[in-house]
Amino acid sequence: MKKHLLIAVLLIAVSISAKAQFSLGIKGGINYSTINSDNLKSSSVAGYQAGLFARIGGGLYLQPEVYLSSSGGSFSSNDNTYSGKVTFTNLNVPVLVGLRFGPKNLNLRAMAGPEYIAVLNQNKNLSSNFNAAYNNFGNAYKNNMLGYQAGVGIDLGAITADLRYQGDFDHFNNYYNQRQNLWALSLGFKFF
Repeated sequence: MKKHLLIAVLLIAVSISAKAQFSLGIKGGINYSTINSDNLKSSSVAGYQAGLFARIGGGLYLQPEVYLSSSGGSFSSNDNTYSGKVTFTNLNVPVLVGLRFGPKNLNLRAMAGPEYIAVLNQNKNLSSNFNAAYNNFGNAYKNNMLGYQAGVGIDLGAITADLRYQGDFDHFNNYYNQRQNLWALSLGFKFF
């Protein structure tokens, strides 16, 4: 089903490109993510992202993307007696709608849209007393999430740069009321 959907999207993109502006490119960058919780102190973890994007349209455009990323967070009790760190490897599929301003070789952009996140792998590092107190901690993390992205970008010829915020529509872990959010900075190159 996913392969058929991807093929359909690519065919639509190719057919639209005959009538509208179309670009395809690669992107990569860094992000800083945090897992917030109601009763734990949180701190950010650095991660990466790398993948592909397409941009269809002129002043108003559609930008589907697919990329791998890492995210997560560090957290501890308010009295610092236990701590933990969780990192995830994700497959991210945002579909953004944006506005483009400026001349052809220097565009400023604003974009936002929904995102599907599939967790491919998770790695937990919990202090021994934390692990004993919450022996099932992390087993409740969802493998699939719906979220959103919003941000700004700039294009200079074939080079593109984006700064975005990503949040979740729901709790990432319902048992501990945790939500993940991140800031991402990426650079890309448009092939055509």
